[in-house]
Amino acid sequence: MNTDVQIKIDSYPAEVRPVFSLLRQWLYDIAAEKALNPVSESLKWAEPSYSVQGGSTVRMDWKAGRPEMIQLYFHCQTQLVETFRELYPQSFEFEGNRALLLPVSGSLPEAAIKHCLHLALTYHKRKHLPLLGAC
Repeated sequence: MNTDVQIKIDSYPAEVRPVFSLLRQWLYDIAAEKALNPVSESLKWAEPSYSVQGGSTVRMDWKAGRPEMIQLYFHCQTQLVETFRELYPQSFEFEGNRALLLPVSGSLPEAAIKHCLHLALTYHKRKHLPLLGAC
């Protein structure tokens, strides 16, 4: 793990770290399962950031201003969040055209999150398709 990212994750409250680590692991699992490796991990805008060749960057963060949520950020000039809103209107809380908000406590919609991460990690291969080829 990138040292700067590890320091950032270690700064989160104890109840946030396991959820964040799970989301991070799902991203790495998807990249491995779909042969999208290597995953580049770094800090961008002081937030853990993940990218693969041919994909759109995914950032994740927890903020004290919304302590009950973890944010998954996507490039705001893509069709990603618009597509997620169409596919999963009841599964997520959305922040404009750039983020999914996920609860720190309770269950996460695993299949929906993994699908969204997969669409982001393969964005440039599918950006020309209706609903990013999700249907």
